[in-house]
Amino acid sequence: MNINDPEVLAEVRQAVDLYEVALMANDLAALDAFFWVSPLTVRYGVSENLYGFDEIAAFRVGRVGGSPARERVRTEIVAIGPDAAIANVEFTRTGTGRNGRQTQTWIRTPEGWRIASAHVSLRQELTDQRG
Repeated sequence: MNINDPEVLAEVRQAVDLYEVALMANDLAALDAFFWVSPLTVRYGVSENLYGFDEIAAFRVGRVGGSPARERVRTEIVAIGPDAAIANVEFTRTGTGRNGRQTQTWIRTPEGWRIASAHVSLRQELTDQRG
């Protein structure tokens, strides 16, 4: 198995970068185009569990204003062979300082690179437990 083929990494990095642009612009058509059109596609969000492309697309239409503004802090991608990759993104929500994480499993389809699974979470605020 060829791990981290430079060509695959470049292709997926471009897809991740373009996804981020579409996310911040709330470009629903572009966001839908990044997801695998399949009932097997899954997206776990900060407060929602979405199963299948149709639920994911419906969620985006119903989300007023789109995703909260954020800045990426770090992006790590591992390519697993020629047709699959995992992208991990650490981000900070603009104006709040809240840190979050996003993991996406990308697969190569006849239509191009698509997200088959995604998970977005915010880091829990920790309080001083020393008393």
